[in-house]
Amino acid sequence: MLTQVEEKKVYTSEEYLEFEVHSEERHEYINGEIVLMTGGTPNHNQITGNFYSALNFALKRQPYRVFVTDQRLWIPRKRIHTYPDVMVVQGELQLQEGRRDTITNPLIIAEVLSESTRSYDKDAKFAAYRTIPSFQEYLLIDQYTMHIEQYFKTEQKRWTFSEYDNAHEIVSLNSISFQITLTDIYDKVEFDSENEQRTTNK
Repeated sequence: MLTQVEEKKVYTSEEYLEFEVHSEERHEYINGEIVLMTGGTPNHNQITGNFYSALNFALKRQPYRVFVTDQRLWIPRKRIHTYPDVMVVQGELQLQEGRRDTITNPLIIAEVLSESTRSYDKDAKFAAYRTIPSFQEYLLIDQYTMHIEQYFKTEQKRWTFSEYDNAHEIVSLNSISFQITLTDIYDKVEFDSENEQRTTNK
């Protein structure tokens, strides 16, 4: 869930970073605006933790780094600083110039969808991620019902799409050797029946 900190004022990236380093809360920076990121739901945190821990264990002693929630990403072509739920980086970290806390080269990004960010994550944010040269794969994980959308880059400006909604289905990543069932991603997640029904009927 995102709420605007201050309307109409335009901040530079440097002003945002100075503000963010000293803030007790996390904020995104979107082309001059500073946007507060509020806390997630138990389902959001459970799903993020399940996916991150499985990935991190599977990739141990391999040339990949897995980050969760608090790692800042800089998207220079869109002038966005953001905190993806889960990121995988291949090889050496590439950092924003002059920074030691902000990366620029994710291979895989996963976002757990919230009602307030669903459209943004699927549209404008995905478009921003696609401007990152290293970015190859995107997962959108619903927290209200068992449903995952997967996008994988096959060539320049071409992406394949898959979706999953059965507990026994296996999500296979294309950019690395990794598989996980929806049962494991949604382990200990408790769906609200009204939310689940509402989302299913969309």
